[in-house]
Amino acid sequence: MSAVVWTAAGSLLAWLWLLLCQGFFWRTDVRLPPRRDPDAWPSVCVVVPARDEAAMLPAALPSLLLQDYPGRAEVFLVDDGSSDGTGDLARELARRHGGLPLTVGSPGEPPAGWAGKLWAVRHGIGMARARDPEYLLLTDADIAHAPDSLRELVAAARAGGFDVVSQMARLRVESAWERLVVPAFVYFFAQLYPFRRIGGVGTRTAAAAGGCVLVRAETAERVRIPDAFRHAVIDDVALARAVKRGGGRVWLGLADRVDSVRPYPRLHDLWRMVSRSAYAQLRHNPLLLAGTVAGLALVYLVPPVAVVVGLAAGSAAAAVTGGLAWLVMTGTYVPMLRYYGQPLWLAPLLPFTAFLYLLMTVDSAVQHYRGRGAAWKGRTYARPEAVPDEG
Repeated sequence: MSAVVWTAAGSLLAWLWLLLCQGFFWRTDVRLPPRRDPDAWPSVCVVVPARDEAAMLPAALPSLLLQDYPGRAEVFLVDDGSSDGTGDLARELARRHGGLPLTVGSPGEPPAGWAGKLWAVRHGIGMARARDPEYLLLTDADIAHAPDSLRELVAAARAGGFDVVSQMARLRVESAWERLVVPAFVYFFAQLYPFRRIGGVGTRTAAAAGGCVLVRAETAERVRIPDAFRHAVIDDVALARAVKRGGGRVWLGLADRVDSVRPYPRLHDLWRMVSRSAYAQLRHNPLLLAGTVAGLALVYLVPPVAVVVGLAAGSAAAAVTGGLAWLVMTGTYVPMLRYYGQPLWLAPLLPFTAFLYLLMTVDSAVQHYRGRGAAWKGRTYARPEAVPDEG
């Protein structure tokens, strides 16, 4: 029983450290920084990579076309080899809704070494470069923006002197599995990349949310976006790292009115979303995988197990220590549930959700070693370390 008590004590210490020393990751008040209207609104080009997104475009693309932006803005949608009429539907939506000018392009099949949507992003940036914009908004085809979204992003970037301003789009939480898994996804992301540290001056923590990234065009060209990380499966984090390495400033926070319209109704859909890139996040390193599994078990699984074992064996020390760790864990999850408008009784279930994420991470590694690699929209990619960097 002493082993259980000591393990539970280790979990409690880990949670106290996370609570106080991990950039207050659990707080959800990191929203767009103070901003003011610039004297002159800079030009912006919006780049939307899209592959088989006909089901999402009617809910997302009009929100971009109808942006209330005082300056010059244009939308470039890159139809990345779609088989469902994505490009034609985009043109039809532009004719129907009007608003900002829309250009639809197609990059052709990506050459070896290009992962995910980055080849399409490169093509879109290339089309936009002819307009000589001051900013680029990189956003996904399943993201719906409030009418003033572009205005707010640009104002924040200009006022704060940021090279990148990114918002974590609010994901859909309608099905039972979405309610259980989605808020935890954002919670775990913030735990890995505390938003307060990302925006701090002189900090090394860097991340962005790929669904909504405003980047200064000069910075994108200087740090070679996306060529510098063309093999990266987790492209948004790689983008932020490239900007920070190049001396730029990055800001990331939660969105108020930038929403993902993509549904994940089944556990299988969410499982595939997470496992697609989980092992890539660990750099395909078995030791990092083992450490992650052990860390998840200690931090998230030990507290409820200690409570159950302590109560069954009559060990007050194990039950109380595990209960305190579970209580701290639950308390840190409450703000995220409130942000997503979910019932607070889901907070004590976080250990179960973390166990699902543990299994998803292991499955990601299994799929990798079976030779399937990371997948995106029907494409599978080789290990990034196998791709030479051409500098």
